[in-house]
Amino acid sequence: MQSLQRGLAVIRAFDAENPALTLSEVARATGLARAAARRFLLTLVDLGYMRVEDRRFTLTPRVLELGHAYLSSLTLPDIALPYMRDFVAAIRESSSLCVLDEDQIVYVARVPANRIMSVTISVGTRFPAFATSLGRVLLAGQTDEWLADYLADADLTPMTARTVTNPKLLLAEIKRVRRQGWAMVDQELEEGIRSLAAPIHAGGSVSAAINVSVHASRWSLEAVRERLLPRLLTTATTINRDASAAARQ
Repeated sequence: MQSLQRGLAVIRAFDAENPALTLSEVARATGLARAAARRFLLTLVDLGYMRVEDRRFTLTPRVLELGHAYLSSLTLPDIALPYMRDFVAAIRESSSLCVLDEDQIVYVARVPANRIMSVTISVGTRFPAFATSLGRVLLAGQTDEWLADYLADADLTPMTARTVTNPKLLLAEIKRVRRQGWAMVDQELEEGIRSLAAPIHAGGSVSAAINVSVHASRWSLEAVRERLLPRLLTTATTINRDASAAARQ
């Protein structure tokens, strides 16, 4: 089990900002000894998941096989995407679908608008759950016991000056989201970005969340609530209907 964890840590050391790494850089990023890092890297090369050139290692497309089984069984993005595209076409802003992975949200579907944001988001992107509207919707779907454990250990490092980091205030906000059925975050993940999210209840429990992100210079808080919230909730309801029907099959 420990070897598997270390091997996965080596793979996860590579990302968009670090597509090619030397042995020393991998060892430093993973906390492994150079000998151990070298052993894992060469094993991954032998298996075809990695290549090495000029002493720099890079992932190969074969690494996508590791996530294929999960993605192929995850039908929710396929169900949601047509409705998300209609939603984005109507409002001309970006929309995303996320799931919760421990203390982070993971993007599993996204329909971007033709806007420029300083945060680059694609399928697989992760953000801390507590600072996002998507995350707060997903956190609101957890039990009180789960939330207590989460808040006891969560890293609530602020993303902006507006980020809610007080555990008591954050819990109160999560419970408010649970009561009202949607979340709005105002410039807590990134300055200038407002986000609205609603839950997806595939199979009964909250299994995912859908959002819309807008720039504060274009959308006031009042406009977000009055013009975007009804459309978002309608889109979420439609996805919920189809996802629930698929879950019963």
